[in-house]
Amino acid sequence: MTGLFQEGTRAVVTGASRGIGAAIALQLAEHGCDVALNYRSSAGKAEQLAEKIEGLGRRALLVKADVSDEAQVTAMYKEIRTAWGGVDVAVLNSGITADGHFAAMSAAKWQEVISTNLTGAFLTAREATKQMYASGGSIVFIASTSGIAGRVGQANYAASKGGVIAMAKTLAYEGAPKGIRVNVVAPGFIDTDMVKKVPRAQLKEAAAAIPLGRMGTPEEVAQAAVFLASPAASYITAKVLTVDGGMLYS
Repeated sequence: MTGLFQEGTRAVVTGASRGIGAAIALQLAEHGCDVALNYRSSAGKAEQLAEKIEGLGRRALLVKADVSDEAQVTAMYKEIRTAWGGVDVAVLNSGITADGHFAAMSAAKWQEVISTNLTGAFLTAREATKQMYASGGSIVFIASTSGIAGRVGQANYAASKGGVIAMAKTLAYEGAPKGIRVNVVAPGFIDTDMVKKVPRAQLKEAAAAIPLGRMGTPEEVAQAAVFLASPAASYITAKVLTVDGGMLYS
């Protein structure tokens, strides 16, 4: 046993090239996992992360795919199966924002976010589930507190992440007889490139509403995700863990 996982546990992380995804992938490797790194366009960052993981003595596999594209997702998991025989852990992190007020939001902007955040989560979870049917496994979705409480200007994003939470709970019930655990981490305001796009005034207002008085870090979200994915959480499934500095009180 190395850290939280048995050495050689096979993990896949989507949206792994930067931010929360990169932090999760690195911590999985630190705790004993070989990690397949999904990315869509940031090949250079994904390659740098792979080098770090291999420097820890773990295997890294780069798998390029747009998670909203069914054919690409299927091909990605086929590549992982061919290389490693399957996956034991899947952390599904891919996500985008395209904010705008509800009344002015275009159908295209709505669909763009739903396609990546919700359909992408469905496609990547479905293929992971297939590979876990024989011997069980653990799936962790990265959602958002927006999917629980909503947020001004994020109707599309909140709907996508709320859908991920509902989908995860359903999959948890279906997967339990197969030994597949499914949980959700819902971050609040985390210091990532995505959050930095939020207007400064809105960030300042949000920070004032956080009891701990600051934004979180990708590493803090990763710690929660890695715990839920690991055998240390072996009796936890169908749960949503908020990592938000106390911003949501219930």
